[in-house]
Formats: sequence, structure tokens, C-alpha cells
Amino acid sequence: MKHPRSAESVAALTVADLGEPGPGAELVDHLGPVLERLARGEVAEVAAAPPAAAADEGQSPDVVVPVDGTDEEAPLEALRADLLDLFEAQAASRWLDVAARRMAAAGLGSHTVASAGHEGNAAVAMALRSNDPALLHHRSTAFYLARLASAGLEEGIAAVARGLAGSSDQPAGGGRRPTPAHPEVAVLPPAGTVAGHLPRALGLAWAIGRQPRNRARLVGGRLNWPSDAVAVASFGDGTAGTGAALGAINAALWASRQGVPLPLLLVCEDNALGFSTSSPPGWIRSVFGSREGLRYFPADSAGDSAALFATARRAVETARAHRRPVLLHLSCVRIGGHSGADHELSYRKPGRISAELARDPLVATMNALVRHGAMAGDEVGRRLLHLRDQVASALEDATHRPRPQSSAEVMAPLSPRRPAVVGMAASREPAPERRQALFGTRLPEKEGPLTLAESINRTLLDAALAHPGVVVMGRDVARAGGLHGVTRDLHKKLGPAQVTDTTPDAQSILGLAMGGAVSGLLPIAELSLDDLHAAGELLRSEVATLAFSSDGAYRNPMVLRVPGLGYQDGFGGAVAVDNALGGLREIPGLVIACPAHPAQAPALLRTCLAAAEADGTVSVMLEPVALYHQRDLGAEGDDGWLAPYAPPAEWGSQHAAIGRAAVHGNGEDLAIAAYGNGLRMALRAAARLEHEGIGCRVVDLRWLAPLPVEDVMSAAMATGNLLIVDETRRTGGISESLVTAVLEEGYDGRLARVTAKDSPLPAGPAAAFVQLTEARVMSTARALCNE
Repeated sequence: MKHPRSAESVAALTVADLGEPGPGAELVDHLGPVLERLARGEVAEVAAAPPAAAADEGQSPDVVVPVDGTDEEAPLEALRADLLDLFEAQAASRWLDVAARRMAAAGLGSHTVASAGHEGNAAVAMALRSNDPALLHHRSTAFYLARLASAGLEEGIAAVARGLAGSSDQPAGGGRRPTPAHPEVAVLPPAGTVAGHLPRALGLAWAIGRQPRNRARLVGGRLNWPSDAVAVASFGDGTAGTGAALGAINAALWASRQGVPLPLLLVCEDNALGFSTSSPPGWIRSVFGSREGLRYFPADSAGDSAALFATARRAVETARAHRRPVLLHLSCVRIGGHSGADHELSYRKPGRISAELARDPLVATMNALVRHGAMAGDEVGRRLLHLRDQVASALEDATHRPRPQSSAEVMAPLSPRRPAVVGMAASREPAPERRQALFGTRLPEKEGPLTLAESINRTLLDAALAHPGVVVMGRDVARAGGLHGVTRDLHKKLGPAQVTDTTPDAQSILGLAMGGAVSGLLPIAELSLDDLHAAGELLRSEVATLAFSSDGAYRNPMVLRVPGLGYQDGFGGAVAVDNALGGLREIPGLVIACPAHPAQAPALLRTCLAAAEADGTVSVMLEPVALYHQRDLGAEGDDGWLAPYAPPAEWGSQHAAIGRAAVHGNGEDLAIAAYGNGLRMALRAAARLEHEGIGCRVVDLRWLAPLPVEDVMSAAMATGNLLIVDETRRTGGISESLVTAVLEEGYDGRLARVTAKDSPLPAGPAAAFVQLTEARVMSTARALCNE
């Protein structure tokens, strides 16, 4: 390939020979001598397999098993057809790698991480079905092309080219990411973090496995994948040691050991490198080769092609038939460095690089084509050049297609807002006979006043009727009823299909929710606030961005119930309970609700679930632990922090629209904006201030993202005094954003805020020195009004 003379000279990607210098030539320079030998009829012997790819005991590497065949010896013609398909995907992938590096050098693109050396994964794609959901390693172009071809779609090269060019026409991407995805062949967007896709793969396998073979027993409606599908996730050997990968695999084996069906195929593409750091010899086999509950299959992508096909098919069918985790250990090489900017000679010896070129899977397939009579040597060369020209033509077309033209276009999939649709869904009444069957003779609206925990509990039960795909999940949420008793009796009333315990690992809980959500379920996952912070990168880069990175082709509708904020008596401390929310509020598109009073909690939860169903919204329900079982507001025994449960006929009138506050009182002297524990303090303070002649209106923010700025502004402008009661920290807390927002909206009255200190919350009496207190609310309010 020639280096394009200018950004406009895309047609110069079509050139005369393979050996011309320029970016990307390092990926194909070694193919010239191979083609010369093949043209003379000289076919190389099958490369010796590395130790990790030795055949399993009892498996003969000489048995020819095509992807679409049986376990018996297959006709040679079937193998030839498989080899032709494999070559098409591998060769096109290689030329797309070369073109990507040429485009980057010409300023037409930026993606230079090549799939070169990993193209053996195309054989895995051929062993799978085109509706088996796939979460792929970033070196998976050949897999993607083979998957589209197996589905009868001829747009594979064009689809990848559009991604490289940043075209708005890119399938399931819209020019936001160069790596491929496609909803028609169940390829999801690749991970935004290292191993971030493996927890989702766990969830996909769990969602598939929970579908019974007998459709008549299906709970929650048909999902997006067949009941006999296999979830596949590929990853590199350098990724295998990360916490996300080990946690997901451990959770899969933990669940499988207990009889949970998990049709999960893990493909470890082992090139013995994690960027510049070599993996220890035999590392992957030593870690995963004898794990109890994990069936292990080694294969060599540069060895005998028939054996590669056979092993890939055996691995797939084991996962499909037995619905259990399988690891296919695919030995690969890395050709051309980690990326185009990588100076590989600075950390690898030339002899090692040359040795790996001899194990190029594309070269192995070219030799196999001639060895098995599928093509003559000169035909291989002509077809390789034809695919090169096809790639160049696709790229020329892609660079002339439209790209995103505005921030609004780029951000459109982040958080679609259809408030009318959400309002209708939130007001949907379950069938009376179904409520009667669930609750019996004592409907929740007839129970009398409820606590916050009780109101959430009853709403979860109603939600399971209104949204059949609801699955409540988390640590100890089933038989134990949750750490705080909020999910008590749900397991007994709804059954294990809708209420399930999980491992304690926060990333695995999010993974189950992600996989379930993209499969068509509506997960309600419970995690503590500290657990959510621990899994924050997964929430930020995988959960909240799926619709964005896929241009809306895939969605993650879910609600995360998060018991958090500080216990006002100091119980809990910095480990179990904290008040840091900055890491959540910065996540684009994430909705955060904070139900403080039992009168508001049901409406907020119904809105979050309706937004998930209608718009694919990801919501966090931040539930103040200290208020779960609180009964009183002013004096002991006044039951001021209880509320009756609204009957379904009133759900529409009580709908809590996203980003709209609830206002208590109509005083004209002071507006107090508060949420969570601070709401109870603010209402108590307002009552005391009324006796001092200061009329207050208290704004229950309810929504912490997006903030109800319009409602706060209205109250502030009506009084001329605004006090923000914020139990998060002074730096990076809610009040900083709210102050900025009202000032930008033109508020010019008096303003003050009272917050927690910039400190973790300690346990015991020491907490009173750093957390928000009612005494500080009162003193700040008096000072503001008396200025």
C-alpha cells in the first residue's frame, strides 16, 4: 500500500504490490515471499503448536471436522469451503489493519490497534451462530467479518471501514467508536475499560440460562436471544489477570457450581504479551487449565486448520449443550506491535518478532488452502490483492460519508427523555386480580401508614406486576430480605425467577444487571454505596455508555438501589456508609433519585422503572439508610415520617417527573433546598423557624441528577433567601452544582449552603463533628435571614 499523498487522496490506498513502504507495511511485508513460494507450488509444513495448544487427551488433531459438520470425518469439500470462508475474513481483516494505519498517518483516522496475528478468531465466529451474543476483544475484526458473512450479510468490510472513518453510517456506532458492533448479528460494542465486558458476558450467560427449554414455563417474557444461545467473550492473556476478569470468571464458576445454567464461552486469545510485558510461559493454562467447573480447550490459530475448526466447534457445543462455562485458549501472535505508534524493537528482540511472523495465522490459512486443494497458489495471491482493492474502495466510500456534525448529534443516544411516555408507563395500573393474588386480602394501600423501607418494599412488589421483566438482585436480597429488610418476603411472593441472591462482588452484580438488561430484562440491583464506588469504572464506562457507544442499538435499562448516606447516630462509619456522590453525578446520562420520605419513594421508583422501560435509562435510587425505619418527624410518637401507600388509581396524579422537585410550605422569607437526611432536618428546622417568625418553603430536590433547578429557582426568587442543605461534602458535593446552576440562571438574592465537612464519615460520636447536623442548619438559616 502507498502512503496517501494527501487527505483527499484516499484512492491511493489501491496500489500495485505488497512490499511498498509506509505505515502498515509491517503487517504484510512478509506475505510477498509466501505468495512466491505458493505460486511455485511450495507449501509450508503445519507450524508446530505451542505447548498450551496441544490437543486434549483423547482428541486427534488429524480428524477433519468442519464448522457445520458432525463429529465424524467430513468430506474434503466441506473443509475447503470452510478454509475459503476463513481466508476471506482473515485477509480482509489484515488489509483493514493496514488501511487503518495509513489513514491515521494521513489524518483520516486514529485507530491503529491491529487484529494482525489474532485472525484465528474467525474460526470461532464460524463455529458459533450469528445470534449468539458476542462481546469481543479489541483485535477481533476477523471474527466480526466472519460473523457477518455467516449471517449472509455482505457489508462487513464496508461496516469496518465506516467505523475507521468515523462515519455516522457506522452500524451500532454512528462514528463514536472505530471498533465494530452490529445488532443484526448480536455483536455488542467492545469494552471501554480493560476486561469491562466480561462481567456483562456473565450477565448475558445468566440471562440466557434462566430461559427454560420449555417455553410454556418462561417467566418475564421472551428475551433477545434464543434459549439455546451461547454468550461469547474474548480477551487477551494480559487482561486475564485483571480484577474484572477474575471476578467475572469466579462468579461464573460460583454460580455454575450451584447448578445455575451458564452457557458462557470465554475465548482467551493468548499472544503471550500484555503490551510490552511478556506473560510467563504457560501462564493461561496453569491458571485456567484445571479450574473446577471450567471446561478447558486449547487450540492453535496458526496450526492445523481442521484441528482449529474442530476444537472451536467442540468448545461451542460444550457450552451450548451443557450450559456451563467453557474456556477456549487460542494461541495467537501479535504482528506489527501493539499499535501503529508502538516501537516494538525497543522491548522485543528481532528474532522473537521474526519467529512470530512464521506463525502468522493468515499465512497458515494460505498454505492450508493450497495443501487441501481449495485454491492454487497463484489464485491465493490474486484473491488477496482483490480483497486489498475491495478494502480500499470501501474506505474511499467511507471517507466521503457524513460524520457527526454537532454536540447534540453526538450526545443524542446518551439519555433520551420522553417524559410523556415515561409518565404513562409510571401510571400503568397492574391488573386488580394479579394484585389480589400477590398481596392477598391486605393490599398495601389498606395497611395504613408505612415507613420508607416498607413503601419501597411494596413498590417493588407492584413493579414486578407492572413490568414482567423485573428481576430484583443483589447480595442477600432473597431469603434474608436484604441487609436492611427492604426486600423482605419478596423472594417468597415472587419466587427465585424474579428475586435472586448474587455473589458479594460489586462488579459481578453490575455484570448480571448489564447482561440481563441488554437481554430484555429489567434488573433492580441492590449495591451499597461503597460497593458502587468500588465498581465505579464499570458503571461509568460500561453500564452508562452502552446506548452512547452503540448509537442506541443496545440499551441498559436498569435501576440500581443504593442504601447509603450517613447514619445520623454515627453508626456505620466510613467503610459501610459514606456521603460521596461526585463520582456518580459526573456520569453523563445517569439519573439519580433520592427518596427521603415514604410519600415520595413509590413515585420515584416507578418513574425510574418507567424511564428504564421507555428510554433505556440507567437510574440510581440513593436510599438514606438512616430513614429506612424512621417513624417520627417532630416529636417522638408523632408518626410524621410515615405515609400511606397510594392506590394505583392515584399513581398518575402523584407521578414524580425526572428533574422536578416537591415543595413543602409557601413561606415568603426563606427557601431551603434539601434531600435525603437533610430533608428531615430542613422540615424540622422550618417548623422551628416558623415559631421565630421566619416563613419557609422547603424544596425536596428528590432528583440529584438532573437537578430540579427550575423548582429551586422559583422558590428562591419568591423568598430572596436560599439555603442549600447538603449532606455530601463541601468540595464536589451537590451544593456546588446547585449554586452554580442558580447563579447561571440569574438568581441575585442571598445564598448560603451548609454541608458535611471534607472528610470521610467516622464511626460513633466522632461523626457529629464532620457530618451535616440540624444545629448547623438552624444557625446558618438564622444568619442568612438576619443579614
